[in-house]
Amino acid sequence: MTSIEFGCSLNQLSGVLKPFALKLTKDLDAANDLLQDTMVKAYTNQDKFADGTNLKAWLYTIMKNTFITSYQKMVRRGTFVDTTDNLHFINSSGALIENSVYGAFAMEDIYEAINKLDEVFSTPFLLYYRGFRYHEIADRLNIPIGTVKNRIHIARKYLKEDLRVYKHLS
Repeated sequence: MTSIEFGCSLNQLSGVLKPFALKLTKDLDAANDLLQDTMVKAYTNQDKFADGTNLKAWLYTIMKNTFITSYQKMVRRGTFVDTTDNLHFINSSGALIENSVYGAFAMEDIYEAINKLDEVFSTPFLLYYRGFRYHEIADRLNIPIGTVKNRIHIARKYLKEDLRVYKHLS
């Protein structure tokens, strides 16, 4: 694919990518910035795109990874964006107030919900929660990696349903 054909393809797919960018950022200006960053990265890395593969999926992956990277940088900085007229970045780490009572009640309910799970689901979930990777869990429990992923998915689904009351409180 020539550079001109690649550029035309990027231009055609930008309309499809914008809703995804808006879904990720939940802000129109940030979505436009993310879309622009994605297009720049795709164009500068054109040589890494293999002809005959799905360009749209490749662009979605670039966008998702770009969003995650920028989010992680923002979290590592420990700052938030001040939306007042002067638009300064303010370090918020000293002003963080946490309601530990609510957190303690929530954690008790979370552990209670985990304990309600069958052991076949709770064990892989807790291992994953503690930082083990899928393949490590599969090796430790002597089960296929697909089974590990499925059991963790089912555990998450059950916990989400069981703990949906907190969604209404927060």
